[in-house]
Amino acid sequence: MNNVKIEPFKVIGIAVRTTNENEQAAKDIPVLWENFMKENVHENIPDKIDNTVYSIYTDYEKDHTKPYTTLLGCKVESLDNIPEGMIGKSFDGGDYVKFTTKGNLAEGLVINEWFKIWNMDLGRTFTADFEMYGEKAQNPSDAEVDILIAVN
Repeated sequence: MNNVKIEPFKVIGIAVRTTNENEQAAKDIPVLWENFMKENVHENIPDKIDNTVYSIYTDYEKDHTKPYTTLLGCKVESLDNIPEGMIGKSFDGGDYVKFTTKGNLAEGLVINEWFKIWNMDLGRTFTADFEMYGEKAQNPSDAEVDILIAVN
């Protein structure tokens, strides 16, 4: 894990309001990913900066134990052209702690890292945390995913 500074950015994609209570997010987030793939959202996002997919956790009611929004999408140049059925959101950036996890996506690679993060005292701000699925995440059995946590 290392400290990084994230510049402000904009994302267009699809979202769901969920919670970790009663393992609801474990149901909602896979369905969001399924819709993202099935509806070819990635290909329909205008003004993409690159092809990295961002899974962003934001609009926290309090912390990771209360409701929050998960947004799947791509960084974009502007929010001027948001397709129907999608949302666009601006993020302020700021100070983050970056974790990089490697392995098999089908074997809980990302959620297992989150379990560790939830038990760490990082001084989280609960503004916008995110996962980055770039070129190194293309092979699901040997993926590399960055997880960035907003901190004070």
